[in-house]
Amino acid sequence: MQKAINLGLAAAVAILGAGLAYSIATRPEPGLSQTEVESLLAQTAANQPAAQLPAAPRPEAIDTATIGPLIEDYLLANPRLLERMSVELEAQVRAEESERARIALAAMEEEIYNDPANIVLGNPDGDVTLVEMFDYNCGYCRQVVADVMALVEEDPNLRVILKEFPILSQNSVDAARIAILVARSEVNYQDFHTALFSSRGQVDTQAALAAAESLGLSRVSLALEMGAPDVSEALQRTYTIAQALGISGTPTFIIGDEVIPGALPKADLVRRIENMRECGATICTDSAQGG
Repeated sequence: MQKAINLGLAAAVAILGAGLAYSIATRPEPGLSQTEVESLLAQTAANQPAAQLPAAPRPEAIDTATIGPLIEDYLLANPRLLERMSVELEAQVRAEESERARIALAAMEEEIYNDPANIVLGNPDGDVTLVEMFDYNCGYCRQVVADVMALVEEDPNLRVILKEFPILSQNSVDAARIAILVARSEVNYQDFHTALFSSRGQVDTQAALAAAESLGLSRVSLALEMGAPDVSEALQRTYTIAQALGISGTPTFIIGDEVIPGALPKADLVRRIENMRECGATICTDSAQGG
C-alpha cells in the first residue's frame, strides 16, 4: 500500500506541474482591437457570417527549467498539501481494497463457509464466523493458537472454521494431508491441532502421524490415505480461495467482509466479533449502526 501511496504522490506532483505549465503556455493573447469588435457587431446586425476569429495560439513547449522552480516554490509554501494528499490517497486505497475484498468474499461465500473439508470448532450454528487459514510450520500461526482456542471456549456463539493452507514447505503439505484425514475421523481435531502446534521442530508427516496415533488413529491407514485425490482436491480448493482473495501468507483471518492478514491480537479479534454482532460489520460506523 505504501508503494501505491508514494507513486500516487509522485503522480499528483507531476499533474500539478503539468497543470501549471499548461496554464503558463496557454495564457490568452491580448483581446481584439476596437476596429475588429466594431466590424463583428456590424456583421452580426446585418445577419452576415461573422469574420473568422484567429486560431488560438498553440501551446509552447514546457520549459522545465522554468516550471520546476515554480512547483518547488509552491510546495514549499504549502507543505501541508502533500500531507493532505497522502492521507486522502491512503483512505482511497484502503476503500478500494476493502471493496475488492467484499466483492471477492461475496463471490466465494459458498466455498469459504460450506466446504465439506472445513474444520469447524465452537458452535456450528454460531451467529458470527471466524475463518483462519494456517500452516502448521508458520511461527505466527503458532502464536495465535492459544488466542483462537480461548475464543472458542469463551464465546458460546462463535463458529471458527480452520482451513489448511500449507504454503511454507512440502512438510507443511504432508502434515495438512494428515490433518484433513484426522478431521474426518471421530477423534477431537482440536486436540490434534494444539498438539501439532505444541510440537518442537518442523511439523512433517511423521509428526502429524504421531499426533494422530496418540489420539487412537492408525498410523498405517493415514499414511496410505494421505495421497488420495479427494485430499488433494480439498487443499486445491483452499488454494483457489486464497488466489481469488489475494491471500499469500499465514495466518490470515476472514470475518464478515474483511480479510485480515497476520497474527491479530486477541483483543482485536474480540472487537471485530462484537462489531459483527452490533452492526453486521467489523468496523461500526454511524450509518452501519443506524442501518
